[in-house]
Parts: sequence; C-alpha cells; structure tokens
Amino acid sequence: MVKLGHVALDSTKIKANASKHKAMSYERMKSSERALTEEVRGWLERADAQDRDEDRRLGREKRGDEMPEWVKNKQERLARIRAAKRALEQEAAAAAAKDPKSEDPPSDPPSRGKPDAKKQRNFTDPDSRIMKTKDGFEQAYNGQAAVDAGSQVIVAAKLTNAQNDVHEVHDLLHQIRANTGRQAKEISADSGYCSEENLRELSWRRINAYVATGRQKHGGASATKDAAWRSPWTRRMATKLKRGAHRSRYRLRKVTAEPVFGQIKEAFGFRRFLLRSLAKVREEWRLICAVHNLRKLANARS
Repeated sequence: MVKLGHVALDSTKIKANASKHKAMSYERMKSSERALTEEVRGWLERADAQDRDEDRRLGREKRGDEMPEWVKNKQERLARIRAAKRALEQEAAAAAAKDPKSEDPPSDPPSRGKPDAKKQRNFTDPDSRIMKTKDGFEQAYNGQAAVDAGSQVIVAAKLTNAQNDVHEVHDLLHQIRANTGRQAKEISADSGYCSEENLRELSWRRINAYVATGRQKHGGASATKDAAWRSPWTRRMATKLKRGAHRSRYRLRKVTAEPVFGQIKEAFGFRRFLLRSLAKVREEWRLICAVHNLRKLANARS
C-alpha cells in the first residue's frame, strides 16, 4: 500500500486530559506561594495559641488538636504550587545550561536560568501546555504525523508538548526509514517545519522537498524573519515553490495529511487524550495512529 512517492508532514493540536484553568503562571505561583505561606502560618500560630489556652483551661489530657480539613487543603495546595514552581525553575536552569549563550525572553525581571514570569504549568497534567488552536488557546499536546499520499497510511508518528513543529523533521524522517526500510522520494510540509537546518537535511538525504517558507513581511518584519528570508536554503525553496505555482507538488500536502486528522477527530471522535503525562500520551497517540492504519488496511482488503 505504501509507495512513499510523496509523504506529507503535518501536526494537529489535541486537548490534554486537563483544564487550562488548572494552569498557573510562574509569576502567579510566586505571589500565591507567599500569600498561602503567610495565611497558613497565621492559622498555625492562632491554632497553637488556642491549644495552649485550652490546655490551661481544660488540662493537657484533652486533645482536640486534629488539623481541620480546610487547613490541610490549603497546605496541600501550597505544596503543589511549590513543586510546580521548582519544576519550572529546574527546566529553565537546564535550558540555560544547554545553551549558555541564549537570551531569556522578556520577563519581569529577565534573569538567565530563571523561568519567564508568564511560563505556565498545569497541576492536573504538568506535561501538557497551553497551545494556540483554531478554537483559541487550549491545554493540549502536539500530534505529529508523516502520511503517505497514495494510501493515507501514517508512516511516522510522534507527539510533543511544544507548540512549534520546526524541531520534529529529523525524527520523522528517521522514523519513516526505520518503519518502512526506505526513505520518501518527496516531502511536503507547511511553514512550521521550515528552517535552514531542516532544508539542508532534506537535501542531504536526497529528498525532493516542498516546504512552505511563510509569508515574508516587509518594513515591520522581525529580525528573525528577515534573517530567515536572507538564508540561502530558504530563498531556494521560496523560488522553487513560486516557479511551480498551482502545479507545485506542495498542493499534495493539504489533501494528504489533513484528511487523516479529520478522520481521527471526526470518524473516531478522538479530540481529547484519556491519559496524562507526556510518556503515556505518546503511547496513546501511537495507538490511535495504528488504529487508523488498520482501518486503511481493512478497507483496502474488503
């Protein structure tokens, strides 16, 4: 069934098994930690004073010092906030250690190795992320798939918790060869997969690529977009797509991968993961992709 004459790379955002309202930013974690710490400390000091007063009036043999449920709930919330705050700090420190020359995104105040003030973490599923979708911002994961144009069979699948697709090309190409024993002759992908490194790798693998370079703005364009436009591999790809116009093989991308995601979400009704954590959700995504392929195989034989 799989010819690998043309393979389209694409991604879709799928809701996590967690509410976006259960997420908290690093800045709010710091203020909430301070407020809860003071609140709990005040309760414990008042409770201790009350215990001493009761011991004096009633005698030490009377207990009555069990922690009220509402106090325990506040303490548990404080512990969850502190754990989430530490996790964000560890992620930021690890990122700074991996790339010491990198600049932190604007924050208040910016500090190398410290999380951005707006960086969020979800208490229900900490591995999920707030992602932009066509329906707005959702707590989600990013499902990746490489789809064979001739059969609509998924030949590579991956799931990440990153909004951007640009770092996924290498792994998807490696999976295609590992899963099928050979490499695709052509690859198409939208602008989310476009980078100098990715275009260079596609050329090195002798794959005829059609990757959108995105709309290039003028005047108010960012330095990053201007630099990308001046890059040689990006310029060559933009020229290649322009010359092909409506006859370009890039047109196959939309009719190859997007129908597969439509079948998964509409026919299967799969719009939200059942499991939590990146490790478990990755296996759930692979299972969904395998079910899609089995349905294609069954239909081909019927």
